[in-house]
Amino acid sequence: MGLQMLQGKRAVVFGAAGSIGSAVAKEFAAQGAQVFLAGRTRSRIEEVANHINASGGLVQSAVVDALDDKAVNEYIDGIVKREGKLDIVFTAVGPSAHDYGNTKHAIDLTIDEFMLPMVTVVKPQFIASRAGARHMMKQGSGIIIFLTGSPARGHVQGATAIGTAFGAIESLTENLAIEVGASGVRVVCLRTMANVDSRSIQETADAIVSRAGITREQALGGIAQLNFLKASATVADTARAAVLVASDYARMMTGTVVNFTAGAALD
Repeated sequence: MGLQMLQGKRAVVFGAAGSIGSAVAKEFAAQGAQVFLAGRTRSRIEEVANHINASGGLVQSAVVDALDDKAVNEYIDGIVKREGKLDIVFTAVGPSAHDYGNTKHAIDLTIDEFMLPMVTVVKPQFIASRAGARHMMKQGSGIIIFLTGSPARGHVQGATAIGTAFGAIESLTENLAIEVGASGVRVVCLRTMANVDSRSIQETADAIVSRAGITREQALGGIAQLNFLKASATVADTARAAVLVASDYARMMTGTVVNFTAGAALD
């Protein structure tokens, strides 16, 4: 199979049945990691696990609600007890874009729509990172990878709720990295651009079609025009970026946001 960038590493992926989570889990496994899949729907988690198994990867799966602090800690504790260590924590959990009012202007958002990403995006990433960091600090190594998107920089109209949540996660990246760095633990945030084949962007495109009266192809094409390359990114692009960040090639990278937006959100 050639050089595997994550050979021998143990990675847990929360939200592993989702579009981004499953892509990352598959790529981690393809790059040699032993992958532990966590999600709320057994059938969807097992579908991802079967794909990894069929490709010759090492995988285990479990039903875990990433919003349940006790369940997440017990799951990670169990992995470390059985395997001896944990090298990578990645979380890709979030609600439907419809539910947090994506494409709505801020003044039209309800309070519940605005707060929803704080509870369903920021909270699970904090829960998983804290649980993982506790073990990683003891073993003296490991990486926590946070996930955000271009709305973190406020350059996207109609993305106030999710953008605010993403901004909070990027701040958390720096704060957590300072606290765990001396123990040899890295914390990196991967900021992606719109992945056209992800659930959230597909739902956003639906909303744009409804509001603007254009075709789906026009909506997705317009999203691609927001970046310098004028090209559409996919979940596979994000998965490969996650592998690079998780690998030893990036061992001196911590406390920072990896801008993977092709200029859609400048620092």
